[in-house]
Amino acid sequence: MASVRGTDYLDFGYRNGGPVEEIFHTHSRYEIYYFHEGICNYLIGDRIYSLSPGDLILMNGMTLHRPKVDKRRPYIRTVIHFHPSAVKPFLELPQAVPILEPFRTLANFRLSLEGREREQVERLLHAMHERKHAGGPAANSRVLLAFADLLHVIYELCLQPLGSRQEFSSEKERTVQQIVTYVEERYMEDLDMDRLQDDLHVSKYYLSRLFKEVTGVTIFEFLYRRRINEAKILFLLDPALSVTEVCFRTGFKHLAHFSRLFKKQVGLTPEKYRRSMREQA
Repeated sequence: MASVRGTDYLDFGYRNGGPVEEIFHTHSRYEIYYFHEGICNYLIGDRIYSLSPGDLILMNGMTLHRPKVDKRRPYIRTVIHFHPSAVKPFLELPQAVPILEPFRTLANFRLSLEGREREQVERLLHAMHERKHAGGPAANSRVLLAFADLLHVIYELCLQPLGSRQEFSSEKERTVQQIVTYVEERYMEDLDMDRLQDDLHVSKYYLSRLFKEVTGVTIFEFLYRRRINEAKILFLLDPALSVTEVCFRTGFKHLAHFSRLFKKQVGLTPEKYRRSMREQA
């Protein structure tokens, strides 16, 4: 994955043909997966997608997913991981359209592209790749512009399924998506299982067991990953913020707890990470 400098919350690998770990995994960001070539069954939650070149999959990330690849054939794919903060400026424009709605409403969804639609998506993916490697002061901004254009194209392609409000494949997925949405909206608040139980009207023991079963992580592992990711974004956007400020802004009560989890997830202490962002600014 190649990260765009100045946008730690957007990274992508274009036409990656390298080996892949065929293990179930989750992550806290949205994902766009585009299948160029090969033989692959993609397992997402309890669904299996038999892929054809031109298939594009939108993923909310927290559903367990993994590819099953025929290693006798080249496996070529483009993968983009991003945080909603990456496109926040485009959502605040006059007459902005809700380009993140397909990820929030459809959760995990496949588009099978042909003809002009396929050409349009592949052109924008190639433009992101070219602009990233062109360098220069405007490179990152131009990557984001191409990416925003791609999200607009995807939004238009999803208008019909959005209108029909595709059902979740199981009641379990529906409940887990409710939990993910709840945590996403309140991750900076003081959360505990009793509050989730009261607000979601579901037993906290059932919520805990179901979330781990579907995603492979606990609710609080997801919550802490979300908070640490937001801390990285805050350090990136404003390296002048102190570690203590970022700790409390992201919902942590204790600096030691924040620092320990940050180093475990990022590989650096918050102070070292903050210093590296200041050096890049």
